[in-house]
Amino acid sequence: MAIFILVPLVMVLFFAFTSRDGGFTFDNILGIGKYAHVFLKSINLSVVATLICLILAFPISYMMSRMSEVAQRTMLMLLMLPMWMSFLLRTYAWMTLLEKEGLINKFLGLFGMGPFNMINTQGAVVLGMVYNFLPFMIMPLHSIMVKIDKSVIEAAQDLGASSFHVLLRVLIPLSLPGIITGITMVFVPSVSTFIISRMLGGGKHLLIGDLIEQQFLGSVYNPNVGSAMSLILMVIILIIMGIINHFDDEEMEGMLV
Repeated sequence: MAIFILVPLVMVLFFAFTSRDGGFTFDNILGIGKYAHVFLKSINLSVVATLICLILAFPISYMMSRMSEVAQRTMLMLLMLPMWMSFLLRTYAWMTLLEKEGLINKFLGLFGMGPFNMINTQGAVVLGMVYNFLPFMIMPLHSIMVKIDKSVIEAAQDLGASSFHVLLRVLIPLSLPGIITGITMVFVPSVSTFIISRMLGGGKHLLIGDLIEQQFLGSVYNPNVGSAMSLILMVIILIIMGIINHFDDEEMEGMLV
């Protein structure tokens, strides 16, 4: 923990509050204001991707949890299979699919549709996030739902609860720990990603991860500003996660009452 967590954090703090000549300064932090629109765009796209992952993962996880153990293991293996390939390779594959001469536009062309401009858009960036991070939402949800006894759902139905009320009053509250974990595991990498936005966004939709990467590896090399951006991003993530966990605690207290 000291080597891989504390030391890097101390280095980030040191560079964030020092100038290039090593003197103490707040200029790096105060100068982040001009990148506020990039922070907002990063958070906005990450929230959209996280919500889509949750909407997709919830029914998938529930259906998987009701399968036999052999079927569940098979489905989990199929879910993890794309993760065995390179993250970069998977994103390149989507570039091939979404470009104007790509497979999707060629398929739509058979029906006299298109070609559509799908690459280098915000939608393509969100799609890349959803595709790459969806398993991180499904796995914690499945691990929680598989522990929900079928008799609990049957009891709710016997007491006259409709499918909607079973979902709202039984499944969602019991799955809340998995939902919180899934949101955390999807939102954090989404808000800090830079490969997806660069490849599927074509450099037109820079996210905060791209700006940080440019400060450390680009021609504008400035680790002090990059560290300040990283620090602000960490604070934003901690605040958002704290809010989510606060609602989680309130929900758990309500269930106990």
